[in-house]
Amino acid sequence: MTKKILISSIAGLIVAGLAIALAVITLFGENLRYDTQAKLLAAVPATASAELSARGVRLAQPLKCLSMPESTKDDMLVSCTGATTAKKEVQVFGAAMYRKKREYYTILVAGKPVVSNVKCLGADCKKD
Repeated sequence: MTKKILISSIAGLIVAGLAIALAVITLFGENLRYDTQAKLLAAVPATASAELSARGVRLAQPLKCLSMPESTKDDMLVSCTGATTAKKEVQVFGAAMYRKKREYYTILVAGKPVVSNVKCLGADCKKD
């Protein structure tokens, strides 16, 4: 009887520990790669260029990126423009939502999506 109580107690502790771990992961899980507007703005040109290069799209010159006017501390937004060597317009949009702990990126070439609402670009995807 004592053995059953001991085994039940250990099993209960394991289940409780897993529940606590799941709650911590849910509440404090993923962190943003770029936790400030400045870091996001600095990173997007390189990661977007790498993503385009990996997909066979060559840029005529480096992307020009700006913080979007709607950006806040909690909703960081970046917009980039450029052109391919074939003179097609390139647009890149990056968003990092601090409270939701989510990032989204979209790249358009000649108005058509190359990637749409992905969570990472370029080398950043290798970290996932």
